[in-house]
Amino acid sequence: MLLPQSGPGRTTPAQAHRAVEDGSALLADVREENEFRAGHAPGALFLPLSRLAERPGLPGREDGRGLVLICRSGNRSQQAAHLLAERGVAAVDVTGGMCAWADLGLPVQDAHGAVGTVI
Repeated sequence: MLLPQSGPGRTTPAQAHRAVEDGSALLADVREENEFRAGHAPGALFLPLSRLAERPGLPGREDGRGLVLICRSGNRSQQAAHLLAERGVAAVDVTGGMCAWADLGLPVQDAHGAVGTVI
């Protein structure tokens, strides 16, 4: 996984998936609730950009894992990574977002654990 030296970095969906699978990263989905419920990566933390922009805190950051942000196409996750960098929090965003994630055949599940759809 690409870790930022200064400012936010970027990573590919495949790199992000490997980092989440091996436990070295926490994946946070910054889309809105309807998008997340329709289809997200298994185990992703729901952390919408709108909430992140309002609150300075970040849940669960004591575990030492890297923080990977994902949205639909990569735009909101990049905004979130910049916002966090301004707060001194290192994070990377996934290029191409959930669309690229799903295009690679990586798992997507809905709110009930069934196969999900990226909207």
